[in-house]
Parts: sequence; structure tokens; C-alpha cells
Amino acid sequence: MALFARLRLQFPHLRQHINFSTSPPSSKSKTRTALSLLKSETNPEKILEICRSASLTPHAHIGRITFSVAIDKLAKSNNFSYIDDFLTELRTSRPDLRTVRFAAHSIILYGQAGMLDHAIRLFKEYHEKNQNDAVLTSGSVKLLNALLFSCILSKKHDEVKRVFVDFSKRYKIEPNLETFNTVIQSFCESGSSSSSYSVLNEMDMKGVKPNETTFGHLFAGFYSEEKYEDVGTVSKMIEYYGINAGIGVYNIRIHSLCKLKRAKEAKVLLEGCLSKGIKPNGVTYSHLILGFCMEGDLEEAKRLFKSMENRGCQPAYSCYATLVYFLGKVGDFESAYWVCKESMGKKMVPNISTMKILVQGLASSGELDKAKELIGEVKERFSKNIELWNEVEAGLRLKHVKGKLIGTERAPFTSCWKSSTSFSLFSLCSIPNISELITLKALKSIQELL
Repeated sequence: MALFARLRLQFPHLRQHINFSTSPPSSKSKTRTALSLLKSETNPEKILEICRSASLTPHAHIGRITFSVAIDKLAKSNNFSYIDDFLTELRTSRPDLRTVRFAAHSIILYGQAGMLDHAIRLFKEYHEKNQNDAVLTSGSVKLLNALLFSCILSKKHDEVKRVFVDFSKRYKIEPNLETFNTVIQSFCESGSSSSSYSVLNEMDMKGVKPNETTFGHLFAGFYSEEKYEDVGTVSKMIEYYGINAGIGVYNIRIHSLCKLKRAKEAKVLLEGCLSKGIKPNGVTYSHLILGFCMEGDLEEAKRLFKSMENRGCQPAYSCYATLVYFLGKVGDFESAYWVCKESMGKKMVPNISTMKILVQGLASSGELDKAKELIGEVKERFSKNIELWNEVEAGLRLKHVKGKLIGTERAPFTSCWKSSTSFSLFSLCSIPNISELITLKALKSIQELL
């Protein structure tokens, strides 16, 4: 409760977002508050204090996200000792975290921070201290899988093979499907996708059948290396093993092709999905829309956006944000405006840089009212950025006035302006729509213009 007491005193403006009732907050409520605070906190001591006060646990998804954010911020500021002390403290001081599950999660967090040596140390310590513990038998493969994934997170792909071979033998751990998939993932992400064939052979010998995740990694790897013959081989293997590839596998293939600027081929895969009765989702369309936008075919991107809505597929945030950004970049502000309006109607607002492109474009093309309307909606929903948006709005008004001052509609005033280098406040205020802009900054800009 100490955390929330301090929040009431130090951050009174958060009352509208956080429930400061006298009843104890739920675990999820505390975790959400901690996550919100962590996003803007940089002091390592305060980061740990926020985490401790929230009693974080990795059992819930939001708890894992919060752990990840905290560790990431500490790692980026090179506060590695804080990470080690914090994770060690949790494992030793909290009975609910003295488990194989949290040990595995700690190993992954060490990998995220680039502290693979600590991850390996924890793996070894846990096995040496628990060699005769019944819990270890079911937990050792979980720790091995966590360590392999930790190698991937820390970009130490060369360590994956060593850990897989040496630690499996030394600690008598029988690899499972997740183990093999993680090794294949490492090969495919490090440009050695062909090495995955040997892993598939070992899986066959051990009677471990590959699944969609296995083939998803293989497709991503071979596409990335542009080994299209191997892509065909993987497609045949899916049929051989009798696996019905779902939309997840198709999304990986579509995404891979779009990254290679082969969006038309990716669209053929979409049509293949539809012919097989496989329903595409928002991720499918997000990849395709971005792919066509990157290739400059915005008309096809707009057609895909329309078709996904006609098929009852709800556009994801990325679909809206991508379209608004690229439409704004090519000057199609009217289309971008309507896409943005639809997005905001569903409480999905593009990021501030994309929104600035749109509102500035609308204002420059004579649609100042529409630009101000969008800014008003954004300010209403995101009060923390209100000052920034006030500046953007003021800039739009000033540009609008500048455009009118140098336009033909103001020609009658030009001669009298040129006759003097200084202007009275009265003469400026007599010009329509300019009195609202009488600030020192505006006056200086107008004088520089003339």
C-alpha cells in the first residue's frame, strides 16, 4: 500500500486514471499501475521499488510484461548489478517464487538483458542444488528450454548448439518438441536454416513429430535467406507429416514475402488461404497492406483494407496506422483523414508523428477545420500530450495565416505593408482571422515573412 500512498501525494493528476480507493487494490490493478509508472521511470532504485511494491509475479501475462519492461530499462542504462540483485532477491525471499517456473523465467530475463553468463550460472546452480529433488525431473527440460531461448535473446546463437548438446548429456535431460523448435529457431534466425535438417532427423529418431511452429521457423528462415527451393521442400514436408497448416503458418509466409518486396506473391498465398477455407485475420492483412504500401501500390493497399472489412475481419491498429502514414506521405490527405476517423472511432489513434503528418497536410491543403477536429479528439483522449498538441495546433493556424497573407486575397493590403517595416497592433488586428494570433512569436514570424 506504500506505493499507492505515495502516488496520491506525488501524482494527484493520476487520480482520474487510477482507483485510489481505501480498499486494497487487486494484484492485476497494482501490476497495471506499476507498468504505467515504469514506462517513464529511469532511476534504477525507483524501478526496483515500483516492482517490489507491486509484488510482481510471472504467472499472469501482464506480470511478465512488467518484468520485461523493468529488466529492459535497467539493461539499457547498464544497471546490470541491479538486475542480478533483484532476481536473486525474488528467488530467495519470496516462497511463491521458489519454483522451477520462476527459475526458468529468471533465465529468460537474464538473456533479455544480455547476461547469458548469469543465465548459465543459474541453470547450473539449480541443477547442482536439486540433483536428488523430484521436482527437478519434470523441471529440468523447462530450464533447458529457457536457457536455449535465453541464448537467442542475447544474440548468442553460437552458444545454442553447445548448450543443447553438452547440457542435455551432462544433466541427462530428454529434449522435447519445444527444445527442438527453439534450436531450429536459432538456426533460422542466424542464417543457418539448412542446419535445421539435422535437427529434424534427430526428431525423427526420437519419435518427436514437428508441428506448425517448427515449419513456421523453417519458412521464415529459408525465405529470409531467399532459398526458394528449400521453401518448396518445407511445403512438401508439411504434407508428409499430415499437418494442416493454419493461418499462423500462412501469416509467416506472407510476412516473409512482403519483407522481400514480393507482395503480389504474398497476395496469391492469401487467395490460396481463402480457397482452402482458411480465414485470414487482422495480422494477415496488416502484413499485406504494409507490403503493398512499401512497394508504393497504395491503391491495392486500400482495396485490401476494404476487402477485409467486407469479409468481416476487423482491421488491427497496424492496418490503420500504416494506411494513414503512407497516404499522408503521398499527399492523399482526404483518404488518410477518413481512415484516421474510422480508427479513432474504434479508440485506436496513430502515433504522434503520423498524426502530425496528417494534420499538417490537411491544413496545408486548405482543410484546417478537419485538422483542428482531429487534434481536438486527440487532446480529449490523451491529456498528457496536450501541451505538445497545443503547439502543433498553433503552428497550423500560423501557417494558415501566412498562406493567406501572401495570397491574392490579401493583395489590397500589400502596398501599405510594403511602405513601412513596422506595423501597429491596430492594423494587424483589423485583418480578418488574425486577432487570435497576436503573440510575440506570431508577430515575429509575420515580420520575417514580409
